[in-house]
Amino acid sequence: MVRIVGVDVPENKRTNVALTRIYGIGPYMAGQVMEKAGISDDPAPRIKELSEDQIDRIREIIDKEYRVEGDLRRETTMTIRRLIEIGTYRGLRHRRGLPVRGQRTKTNARTRKGPKKTVAGRGRKTGMKK
Repeated sequence: MVRIVGVDVPENKRTNVALTRIYGIGPYMAGQVMEKAGISDDPAPRIKELSEDQIDRIREIIDKEYRVEGDLRRETTMTIRRLIEIGTYRGLRHRRGLPVRGQRTKTNARTRKGPKKTVAGRGRKTGMKK
């Protein structure tokens, strides 16, 4: 396996797909990196088909021009920590583990809230006359 920015990149995948394994590089950015490295994009070659020189160029471009992996993760956590410290609404949502970007929470939001916690007496309405 080839290591780029401390990440094992799979050799049998196409270059543009393999680069997306790096945190902070999506499909668009992978295409940009390949273009700057001078690697053709129409039939993107697989990582194992690239020469050492081309792989070194990709490493160089990512190191110099993009914020990826550890630096990006650190920046993201610091931003969230700052929002929590200054007490913004977004910070409170992060602290409580609720959706941050205005999604509804009466239903859905299970990814952020976790599995349902059943509360006694919260089911059917009882004691109502017809």
